[in-house]
Amino acid sequence: MSKGIQIWVAVALCGAFAASAMAGGVKYKDEDGNYVKLGGRIQLQYHMTDPDGGDSSDELLFRRFRPYIEGSVHEDWKGKFQWDMGKGDLAVKDAYFKYSGFEAMDVSIGNVNFPFSRELLTSSKYQQLVERTFVGDHNYGTPDRQAGLHLSGKGMDGMLTWAVSGAKAAIDPDNKKLDFDTVIQFDKGDDWIEGEMVGGRLEIFPLGHVKHSQGDFDGEPGFAVGVGAFSWSNDEDNLAEDDEGLPNGKNVDDVTGVEVSAAVRGGGLSVDVQYNMFDAELKDGGAGADGIYENGETTLENFAVEGGYMVMPQTLELVGGYQTQDADGYAESWNRASLGLNWYVKKHDIKYQVTYRMGENKDGKDGNDVDEVFVQAQYVF
Repeated sequence: MSKGIQIWVAVALCGAFAASAMAGGVKYKDEDGNYVKLGGRIQLQYHMTDPDGGDSSDELLFRRFRPYIEGSVHEDWKGKFQWDMGKGDLAVKDAYFKYSGFEAMDVSIGNVNFPFSRELLTSSKYQQLVERTFVGDHNYGTPDRQAGLHLSGKGMDGMLTWAVSGAKAAIDPDNKKLDFDTVIQFDKGDDWIEGEMVGGRLEIFPLGHVKHSQGDFDGEPGFAVGVGAFSWSNDEDNLAEDDEGLPNGKNVDDVTGVEVSAAVRGGGLSVDVQYNMFDAELKDGGAGADGIYENGETTLENFAVEGGYMVMPQTLELVGGYQTQDADGYAESWNRASLGLNWYVKKHDIKYQVTYRMGENKDGKDGNDVDEVFVQAQYVF
């Protein structure tokens, strides 16, 4: 079967799946205000990879299969837990309880998104491109969900938002990445390095509030500027070792990260721009280090611009993006350019997406070029 036919078959399969899904999601609430809410998202994805000079491969998978339960039985308190049975093994996502009784802020305890990276804080169900770019990818410095204490609030009549967190966070001992994950995980390996993380984020909206959602459905103008920073330090409790019980050169000692981002909405146009920079250092110089590191340390830089325009208001959107990543251990910058089309049946609740991504110098290796096709159907309730 040719690649073209494979792609159209995948589109048809995705379309049939989403069309057959029945609307669901329900909130039960009693007269005292106590409630329980059930919901979730289903993303069926076709992914084709075509490396330059190699054989192509493809797969059809549930990219995300993610139910959640949220509820409250006490005033100003709520709890939520969410898990994913998609792409990988069973994974914990949201798992927290929140107190909203303070006027100045909300307090969450548990596993939630760390306040860093506008693209990360934009849920996967609200993305314009099928997959996140480097600036929102936990594999390359962005913290993702972490277990700890999280404070958040608003100011200036909602024209400013802030968040501060302290958490325990884990890093995969893989020198090709800077991969953060939560310490609360079913399938996390025993060799993951743990440490303390603190950080915060501030975002302002000079022309009107811009939600963490891509795509402009109402046409109202909005502009957002955000900054964020964090620091992670190894707690020495779980150092990665080789077969002889010695440090294996993959123990990250400390990481600092900085984010600068902006978002524009209006007239059917939606554009997000973001730059991240991470300084990371391996313990004892990281003997034998490779990947993103040089002489046991690296400055990892990520930049992305992505956007779309509604050629048919609230229905059909042309999208595109460009992202680049560089690190001390790279011979060349890793670049990706994307083009795509989104068909919104019920805004982000039911949509079909196609993204074609052209990559060059993957993993910083000169000439290591890979093209990819993503076709995805989404149903959210």
